[in-house]
Amino acid sequence: MAFKMTLRHAVLASAITLTPCAGAAEGKTDMIERGRYLVKIAGCNDCHTQNYAMKGGQVPEQQWLTGDSLGWRGPWGTTYPTNLRLYLATMSEEDWVRKARTLNSRPPMPWFAVRDMTEQDVRAIYRYVRALGPAGKPAPAFLPPDREPKGPVIAFPAGN
Repeated sequence: MAFKMTLRHAVLASAITLTPCAGAAEGKTDMIERGRYLVKIAGCNDCHTQNYAMKGGQVPEQQWLTGDSLGWRGPWGTTYPTNLRLYLATMSEEDWVRKARTLNSRPPMPWFAVRDMTEQDVRAIYRYVRALGPAGKPAPAFLPPDREPKGPVIAFPAGN
């Protein structure tokens, strides 16, 4: 017995086929929006977006997470906020999840907060940053304690 495809069957088949795709797209958008929210409330922009804190968050989103040349100097040396858009562009989502689970960075980065996020939140941040796309230039490299930084720094006293 042969099955004869009618217009009604074709429309029904199309609807069934499109439904999972539409749901997947909606889920992807939801994850990106969740990532945007997490980046905002977790304070990622405070360091990883130049002048974000000084401008009360009034920095265009296309400039977010491109790193900064303002150094953070303490007994550990001088660290600079990574350009997360370039950094995450170099790794897969699975690599990022593994990295986030084992993150251990120099001050003032609150690496422990990233490490303690849920896997879904870590993935959402990754998807948001990747949706922004690569932009900017790499942040200056870490300087050991015996090297003097050339640009401006926020200095932390030793001993505390």
